[in-house]
Amino acid sequence: MAPQYAPGLRSRLPLVAFLLETIFILLFVFFVKIEQHERTDREADSKLFISSYAEFQDIHVMVFMGFGFLATFLVRYGFSGSGFNMLLAAMAIQWAVLMNGFLLPQHHYRGEIHISMKSVIEAELCAASALIAMGAVHGKTNPVQLLLMALVEVTGFAVNQWVLRTLLRVDPVYSVMLLHIFGALFGVMVSWVLYREGIEPVHEKEKTDRKTGLFAMFGTLFLWMFWPSFNSALVHPRRERGMKLTVIYGTYLSLAVSVVMGVSVSVLSSSKGKMNMVHIQSSALSGGVAIGVAMAAVHTPWIAMMIGFCASLISALGLRYMKNHMLFAFECHDTCGVLNVHAIPGILGWFAHLFLRLASIESTIAVQFAVHHICVLLVTACMSLVMGTVTGLFLKWSIWRPQQDRKCFDDQAFWEFPNLAVQK
Repeated sequence: MAPQYAPGLRSRLPLVAFLLETIFILLFVFFVKIEQHERTDREADSKLFISSYAEFQDIHVMVFMGFGFLATFLVRYGFSGSGFNMLLAAMAIQWAVLMNGFLLPQHHYRGEIHISMKSVIEAELCAASALIAMGAVHGKTNPVQLLLMALVEVTGFAVNQWVLRTLLRVDPVYSVMLLHIFGALFGVMVSWVLYREGIEPVHEKEKTDRKTGLFAMFGTLFLWMFWPSFNSALVHPRRERGMKLTVIYGTYLSLAVSVVMGVSVSVLSSSKGKMNMVHIQSSALSGGVAIGVAMAAVHTPWIAMMIGFCASLISALGLRYMKNHMLFAFECHDTCGVLNVHAIPGILGWFAHLFLRLASIESTIAVQFAVHHICVLLVTACMSLVMGTVTGLFLKWSIWRPQQDRKCFDDQAFWEFPNLAVQK
């Protein structure tokens, strides 16, 4: 039986996608130019480009293959998980190039947006923030809603960066790494507003099996292997070479500890003493999230390892116990557990950054730094929560044709399956 709202997407999804892409192309025609360099710097710029392109490729694999495979863990939502991930990422990157170009001064000059490898990498990171937000509503929204949600999330994240960099004078690399906190809180608020009783307590299709779990593990491995590039891509290799190497080594060590702790906590918290693949996949990445937020203040290996230890411990326990409590206590259904994988480890990294900096500066400016650091988190959290709430209310409109409760977490609402076609 066909879903009630499936035919309605024909008049919405192509129209929305075509309209958005047309607007993007026109904006690129008038405002976007390829960055050009002077001939005297050609050799140095060539070496920098090769290094940046390698990091871009790593992040590209993470965004499209890592997040894409990771989203296939539901037994009947593999096509949608990977397909919608690709659609959202492709659209979000284009919009992020434009938004960063309009708002951030380092990306435009004399009314033109200069696109470079750095601006594309930053756009990919903005798209990753939108994909994190999508994880909270995974399986409960249609592609039209996801496209609109991604555009608003990228817009909010770009505005948040402008506020942090312009008004609070925050380091650009640090402001970008707050993408985990912003995206997760944004997605959780959208999920809270879109909450539906029909999927409580556990939807019959919200489950995984051996095949989908294996595909999701591929996604985890792609993310895990390339996460050092994710954290270090925006650190300038010439001006901050020592810091770049420190970030790469620290991220790897933090991720390594996260894997060990994720497995251990999963076994200890299981009533049968067995490992849970979903918990391990998520907690193994939490160390990369936490160290990414704290990386500017981490200069020794053991501190990076301790951050990964604590992040994985909190993430694994949160995935085991907090998700159900969030559903029953706050009526908030977080499908992929982004609150425990990205938001809480990100806030842990924020605390680590605060305490490590306070321990290394004079007491006369410690209070000033602490107030400034707290303001950064409050601005990011408030903007993400407010914009997530507004976006959720906007997506609740019936004009977007949300699927029925029984069609949640199901590919058949959106994809063709020739083997299931009725022969006449």
